[in-house]
Amino acid sequence: MSETVLELLDVRAGYGTIEVLHGVSLAVGRGEVLALLGPNGGGKSTTLKVISGLVDIMSGDVHLASRSVAGVSADKLARLGLCSIPEGKGVFPNLTVRENLMMATHTGAKLGDVEEVAYTRFPRLSDRRSQLAGTMSGGEQQMLAMSRALATNPAVLLLDELSMGLAPLVVARLYEIVAQVAETGVSVLVVEQFAQSVLGIADRAAIMLSGRITRVGAPAELAEELSSAYLGGKG
Repeated sequence: MSETVLELLDVRAGYGTIEVLHGVSLAVGRGEVLALLGPNGGGKSTTLKVISGLVDIMSGDVHLASRSVAGVSADKLARLGLCSIPEGKGVFPNLTVRENLMMATHTGAKLGDVEEVAYTRFPRLSDRRSQLAGTMSGGEQQMLAMSRALATNPAVLLLDELSMGLAPLVVARLYEIVAQVAETGVSVLVVEQFAQSVLGIADRAAIMLSGRITRVGAPAELAEELSSAYLGGKG
């Protein structure tokens, strides 16, 4: 693997006194797409929340570019280059497409540059620039959320259930963009409900069951384990 950019070291975390993650260790290299897979309720989204600074860890550590960031606030993590697109799109529904993109200029980027990149990647957004985000389709909202996130030039991109509720063709286009972004050196950690939608672009995959990483490897090597992981649960 290339230089490690994001790393979890024996992380235990949860909510109140309930431990959800039981010693999770995981690493994402520069420009790598790592898919975190497993049945619902296994701790995948909690893992992303820990990385994003939204859930405190009980023990262990989180490193970003070899620097410990455990306990660092979400807004400071964002300034350090960590960007997250949560499940449920993450757009401002009562703002227009252009106004949503304007929210990305707080990092110093010029609106014109943000719009140019967004509309080039997703021409459909150009046609919707004056439309309220909340009135667009789920796929268009996800395109907008991704455009706004990428405008910050992140070092690490966290994606939670990118395919949720979207048509297969839209999902394929979104993951095509994710692959292109990774090629520029951005490290990508993807949590997915539907394994097949992301395995085509993932460099490696990790299987999470009951708050533990049970296997990490190349997607093609994990076929049997993935079948077992999803057996009896929703993929």
